[in-house]
Amino acid sequence: MALRHYTLDFSLSAAADSASTVSSLLSIFHEQEMTETVHDTEGHGYLATFVGKNGRLVILRVHSHGLITIDLQCYEEDNIAQLDNLLNALEKKLTALLNGHITRIKRLPALVRGAKVDRYWPTADGRLMEYDIDQVLYEEDSAYQNIKILRSQQFGNMLVLNGDVNLAESDLPYTEAIMGSGKEDYAGKEVLILGGGDGGILAEAVKQKPKMITMVEIDQKVIDGCKTHMRKTCGNVLDNLKGECYQILVEDCVPVLKKYVQEGKTFDYIINDLTAVPISTEPEEDSTWEFLRLILDLSIKVLHPSGKYFTQGNSVNLTEALSLYEEQLGKLSCPVDFSKEVVCVPSYMELWVFYTVWKK
Repeated sequence: MALRHYTLDFSLSAAADSASTVSSLLSIFHEQEMTETVHDTEGHGYLATFVGKNGRLVILRVHSHGLITIDLQCYEEDNIAQLDNLLNALEKKLTALLNGHITRIKRLPALVRGAKVDRYWPTADGRLMEYDIDQVLYEEDSAYQNIKILRSQQFGNMLVLNGDVNLAESDLPYTEAIMGSGKEDYAGKEVLILGGGDGGILAEAVKQKPKMITMVEIDQKVIDGCKTHMRKTCGNVLDNLKGECYQILVEDCVPVLKKYVQEGKTFDYIINDLTAVPISTEPEEDSTWEFLRLILDLSIKVLHPSGKYFTQGNSVNLTEALSLYEEQLGKLSCPVDFSKEVVCVPSYMELWVFYTVWKK
């Protein structure tokens, strides 16, 4: 059973008088047959809870520094019109009472908590986004991660790994950016894709008729979910592990890369779709940074002298983490140059940075 949580805030130019403000609101709660309980705040303003029929709960707080907050919680199947009437009455009464002292009134849409379908996912820089998700199409826990594929009305089916939005069917701009934004010619080339279990990069690369694409994806369950529920992204390339110009290795890419280094094998294009640049700004203490540096160093070793290495960065707002990544590029065993591009990825709801790296 889900819960709807409404909020109504009044920011004031001065502290409100709790006694007169609250007494003027009591009739509204009494009309709703709500019972009041006043709580001791030890001098920090006024706090009361009101409990009514159908499990409704209102928390009224008059803060001592010029803020009044109202939280209304109810079950999802409660009468929405009645709830709106209650909030409208409270807003109208407080607006009249506090006339001349209000600097802002903020009323937010209801937050639905405990629903079967989770609609809330954070951006990389910590902002909470509500998606129009209406169905869980696929959910599995593999040996490596939690995998969900959710249906969004505007973004299409969406792959979420360990709570991070990875790719939706709307996100061709992501795939194009991590492949060089249409500036590269893949025809007849050797291509290595690290990760990419959603099949989006592989599907687009196959269209350009390369000599051979090797994709190394560790998680078979990601492939299984995407080949069924992300076909607008991957087409039919995940149906088989081998095709006319590609092979999919369901393996850890680190030993594969080390083997290629020993063999002296090189690739014209390497596309790293494994993980974003870590948000942590302490690379020496973060194992994700160690993994990223290892993959980067091994990849550069198997990159053809005239080849290019493509990877995602992270949100454009994470400037410290991105700067640290660029510092890592200067510490590789082989000197490199790089460029970066900022792209709007639809389902991320934020601008995303992509890198192109090549040997000097």
